[in-house]
Amino acid sequence: MVFYELLNPSETITGTLYRIQLMRLSRAVKEKRPQYYSRQGKIIFLHDNGRPHVAVLVEKYLKTLNWEVLPHPPYSPDIALSDYHLFRSMPHALLEKRFTSNEDIKNWVHSCIASKDKKFFRLGNRTLPERWKKVVASDGQYFD
Repeated sequence: MVFYELLNPSETITGTLYRIQLMRLSRAVKEKRPQYYSRQGKIIFLHDNGRPHVAVLVEKYLKTLNWEVLPHPPYSPDIALSDYHLFRSMPHALLEKRFTSNEDIKNWVHSCIASKDKKFFRLGNRTLPERWKKVVASDGQYFD
């Protein structure tokens, strides 16, 4: 895991906030995985096409990063970020879990992510390209 960020309960993602998160992500990649910038000079980036992600200021910023942004079909349940790999591993751990504060939630998420080893994340990274190809080939239609 290179970077993640949790919003506060009252926050909503906007183009401006998403751009700031991308700045933080870019810094984290440079610090933690500098080899990705030297590998063919490009990072391949996939995000959904929600309004904040396709805002003009976000698209302009992504161009300055020179990242290759993969196209994302309008409705793609098979690569929805909330359903893919990391989040799929969380529901069983959440069964009958009760949180009393936002701090409890943050601590649980941090410990859940920290409990995953490198193999877990590598598997997710290795299986995503094939899932993405299937989704693009099916024009975003559900296939699983």
